[in-house]
Amino acid sequence: MQNDVERRQRWMAVLARASCQELDQAYSDLPNAPAYVCLRPAESGLVLVRGRAGEAGASFNLGEVTMTRCALKLTDGTTGFAFILGRDQRQAELAALFDALLQRDDETASATLKVISEFEHAQSMRRDLKSRKAAATKVDFFAMTQAREPE
Repeated sequence: MQNDVERRQRWMAVLARASCQELDQAYSDLPNAPAYVCLRPAESGLVLVRGRAGEAGASFNLGEVTMTRCALKLTDGTTGFAFILGRDQRQAELAALFDALLQRDDETASATLKVISEFEHAQSMRRDLKSRKAAATKVDFFAMTQAREPE
């Protein structure tokens, strides 16, 4: 059971990080777009972000960020939820739709899982590229002090 919860959390995180353009493209590629009704239409608000200094440090209020949430139900009764950073209501609605599609027991769920895997791979590639660019600017100050001539 715990494994299913962790897997769903990972999928929801991938959907939350996917851009609206990626979600729109995946939605238009669906063979038959499902009908749904909004249980809670997409709405934006603020959420408090907390930080921690180190692993054992005391937590503190870092600031507020804009968040959008949405809940919807497919015509078969499957519900989907999404929470995303930012104010893009279409992105939240599409993420909630894909969350609902992942819970179905038909070929739509497997097709949606393939889309999620593609999103996850693209996000990983972007993260690696950003990490490599940052690593290229790293300065090793210890090596710089060792290279200095003694007086």
